[in-house]
Amino acid sequence: MIRFLLRRTVSAVVVLLVLAVVLYAVFYLAPGDPAQLSCGPKCSPAQLVQIREQMGLNDSVYAQFWHFLQGIVTGHDYSTGTGTVHCSAPCFGQSYRTGELVSDILVAKLPATASLALGAMVLWLILGVGTGVLSALRRGRPTERLLTGLTLAGTAIPVFIIGILLLMLFCSVLRWLPYPTYVPFTDDPQQWAWNLLLPWLALALAESAKYARLTRSSMLETLAEDHIRTFRAYGVSERAIIGRHALRAALTPVIALSALDLGAMFGGALLTESLFNVPGLGQKLVQSVELKDLPVVVGIVLVMGFAVVIANAAADVLYALADRRVVLA
Repeated sequence: MIRFLLRRTVSAVVVLLVLAVVLYAVFYLAPGDPAQLSCGPKCSPAQLVQIREQMGLNDSVYAQFWHFLQGIVTGHDYSTGTGTVHCSAPCFGQSYRTGELVSDILVAKLPATASLALGAMVLWLILGVGTGVLSALRRGRPTERLLTGLTLAGTAIPVFIIGILLLMLFCSVLRWLPYPTYVPFTDDPQQWAWNLLLPWLALALAESAKYARLTRSSMLETLAEDHIRTFRAYGVSERAIIGRHALRAALTPVIALSALDLGAMFGGALLTESLFNVPGLGQKLVQSVELKDLPVVVGIVLVMGFAVVIANAAADVLYALADRRVVLA
């Protein structure tokens, strides 16, 4: 297991390094002058020269990339013309538009996105796995046909359509819920959960459909294996067979998929954040792209990539714990 974890750690570091190289090449070597973007259209030539010196743009490309990596690992000092500002690791630079440290922006926006992603994952696992198990156990009955139709509908309907329907139903027609307004968990945990309920449901309903189909197919495949028939022949109760053996074996692909979806959710919940007014990374990324605020864009994309890499590593570990054969592969 230790060698398995070491291999996954090394591969994760390599992937993050490659991601950093690609991002630096795309955003920092693309046409356009970062100093001009930072200074604005009315910047004088003298101010432009000073800002280029402060940003280290007069160094070679390799030196700039090294300083970029160094800032992520050990932090960086930025000259303001009258003094020095220290950016602690991981440092992704300063916003061209506001001068705010990108790390401070990420710290402010990440909790909202994490709250949205983690809460939705809990719901889609409950709905998806529960529906999949029930569908497998009721195979060939009307219940199974109804659940199959619902999962197909959930797969076909885009998440923003589900979100709009939920807003219309619960906020406009029934008026059971107010229009969502994000409240930090530290301010009021009850209002935090209450205002995130609809975005959680929108994501969970969209995602749970594929988990239901995956769980159903895995359960049917597992229940048809020889060792399950052996358990039944020895008189093991059906509840024990389902809970201890069939469900555990069927959940291994669900574990891998849920970890991957959680990582992707950090970067893919843009529509949901915009629809339900959740001030997360997705909204900030769109704003930064429109303003050409490259350090903020790079910082957010790197964090999203890091989330995906960590989720992949977590999926490998959980998959290995569920199936020891993975460790030996």
